[in-house]
Amino acid sequence: MRELYMDAPSNREQLNVWERAALENFSVKMSDKNRPFPCIPATIGFSKNQLRYGFIGDPRKTDTLHELAELLSGFTRESRNFGPYTSLIIFNQTPEDLRDAYTVEDYEQLFWNQLSGLSSLDVSDWPADIPMDPHNPIWEFCFYGEKYFMYCATPAHINRQSRHFDVLMLAITPRWVLQEFSKKGGVAKNFKANIRKRLANYDSAPIHPELNSYGGEDNFEWRQYFMRDDDTSLSKCPYHRMLSFLKLDK
Repeated sequence: MRELYMDAPSNREQLNVWERAALENFSVKMSDKNRPFPCIPATIGFSKNQLRYGFIGDPRKTDTLHELAELLSGFTRESRNFGPYTSLIIFNQTPEDLRDAYTVEDYEQLFWNQLSGLSSLDVSDWPADIPMDPHNPIWEFCFYGEKYFMYCATPAHINRQSRHFDVLMLAITPRWVLQEFSKKGGVAKNFKANIRKRLANYDSAPIHPELNSYGGEDNFEWRQYFMRDDDTSLSKCPYHRMLSFLKLDK
């Protein structure tokens, strides 16, 4: 059974080699003062130890999907007790053959397969206030009745270092966290401006044209979940057909 991990020096002793390496590399990325990670809420959540972590297997395996669903279900039940900047950080064990062979586009397909697979394991109804069509501006991924923003980082990203990590990584943030952040008014507006400045300094690629704000008529959340290493993006959400099928089947 996979359990949520809360970081502490004494807790790291329970991790195996690849898990400890992934967490230590993540810690370095989040705490770098000379080259600060662009997502300010994420760095605050890390500094306050409000993030929770999960370690799962090879992302190509079916068992790994069940591990992810188990962790996300547990996080959904408990997340409001973790703090206003919480997210679930998922590290996939990423074997050397996968890291050597997979391109950004290969990881992209793997990511969307994971999201589709999660929905096939979801025991809860889709929230009534969220449309099922990803091409609707207010659509977002939902699981266990909760609304989530998804972020994926891969070993193959080079130009977009804000989307690079040594193993396949997901950062899963509840919508209520982002809503609380947005309520901060001028502070949140300044944060967003600073996030874009940090992105310009962090990545060698220009800020992706799909980076936008939730709810805007010209914004589609799914385009921000997985951003390629250049300015291109998929024309249609891969999750759309699978989502419709799963919900009609229930």
